Amino acid sequence: MLYHNKNNKMPYNPDIHHRRSIRLKNYDYTRAGLYFVTICTQNRECLFGEIVEAGSKPAQTGSNKITLNPLGIIIQKTWFDLIHHNKNIKLHDFIVMPNHVHGIIEITPSDRNWAGLEPAPTSTKLTEIIRQFKTFSAKRVNQWRKTVGVPVWQRNYHEHIIRHEATYLKIAEYIQTNPQKWLDDRYYQVINHSLDSQNYPLDSQVHTLPPPQ
Repeated sequence: MLYHNKNNKMPYNPDIHHRRSIRLKNYDYTRAGLYFVTICTQNRECLFGEIVEAGSKPAQTGSNKITLNPLGIIIQKTWFDLIHHNKNIKLHDFIVMPNHVHGIIEITPSDRNWAGLEPAPTSTKLTEIIRQFKTFSAKRVNQWRKTVGVPVWQRNYHEHIIRHEATYLKIAEYIQTNPQKWLDDRYYQVINHSLDSQNYPLDSQVHTLPPPQ
């Protein structure tokens, strides 16, 4: 299910609206800014739902949409619960796909105006936000399916620092149309052993976290 929140001025409404294990050297991840993140399931397993053609199934055309199962709904709720654990973040476009999630996270002090200002220091690190999400969601998923301790997520997560509005708009459009392009998606192709990254919107960094507890 897709969520889009323009300028964080309206509630999230589902009806309206990818990387290698190296951090950017010398980049301060507590700085305010916008980040595009992708988090994949362990072994790219499709856990969270299925892509179906609008009004029918299975998915074949550009009218596809994601239908979440109970685990996908858990993932969705856990993502949006992050704002209750981190005071200085805003959540922009987000989608749960069968075996991964895409989202844009903004780390910002309350008085920051995004337009052209230098990032200001904040107290929340992106790595900590992702750790929270993976830990909380894995625990809830395993409680639901009665598989305590079974890995849900890969240890890596993929991150791209958004530095320009044009990049932001490109990524937002990529997130919004992700279900429509599922058969061409790099994560679908990984499942089918034919990875082709040409449809991924940009290069990104891969970060490795300790496994969720």
